[in-house]
Amino acid sequence: MAEHRYKAVVIDLFDTLVTWNAEALPLMQWRGREIRSTTPLLFPALETALGERFDRDTFAEAHASVYSEIFAARARPDAIEITCLERFSRTLKLLGVDEVLAAPLAESLRRIHMGRVREVTRAPAPRIDAMKRIARHLRVGLISNFDDSETGHLIMHDTGIRELFDAVIISADTGYRKPNPLIFKRILDMMGLEPADILFVGDAPLDDVLGSKGVGMHSAWIRTRDRELPEGIPAPDIVISDLAELPDALGLQK
Repeated sequence: MAEHRYKAVVIDLFDTLVTWNAEALPLMQWRGREIRSTTPLLFPALETALGERFDRDTFAEAHASVYSEIFAARARPDAIEITCLERFSRTLKLLGVDEVLAAPLAESLRRIHMGRVREVTRAPAPRIDAMKRIARHLRVGLISNFDDSETGHLIMHDTGIRELFDAVIISADTGYRKPNPLIFKRILDMMGLEPADILFVGDAPLDDVLGSKGVGMHSAWIRTRDRELPEGIPAPDIVISDLAELPDALGLQK
């Protein structure tokens, strides 16, 4: 087992500490296929607010168009974050909904959507145990690419181990996302550490491995389904298949 040389472990949230079960979302027919989505849960609120003006397919198409624009913006080199609330606001604007009505309706849609996301998200017990073991030896922090601040922080509290973390950053709080170096530098400032003091742990090669190593941190990659690193991604310092394996990989005592 490797002897760790870090002062802190900073982790990703989704698919690292927590998982979310898409199969628990409602089914809907869209563009000739069945998909799992929170969208059907939004329809009653939209029908109540918009009445006969509301059409389900028109809303779904407008929302998909806005999401495509947001996805492209997130993929830019500066990796900006655009919130869930902004996504629904843009969708309603595209549909021509009056601004006075759109603002409270967008907030209602955000709450409905994020409420279900939170409901289907959980932290597996072995990962919780791993973080408790790590926290007995090292400081811990978290950076998550997630587009809703309130829900991101609530999910962290739902894990039951929020108090272990010295710093938690949700990208919706910052306006930028991993792999933007600014979000990694922010955790350094919050924890008062140098890059080489931190091992960053995550499952996404671009966001987590390239992003953390780009600012001088060490990196542990969670490699699932026998994936290979894409070309151009630097080799991580540690490779594991689940966060639960990390304490042993670091040689931490139980």
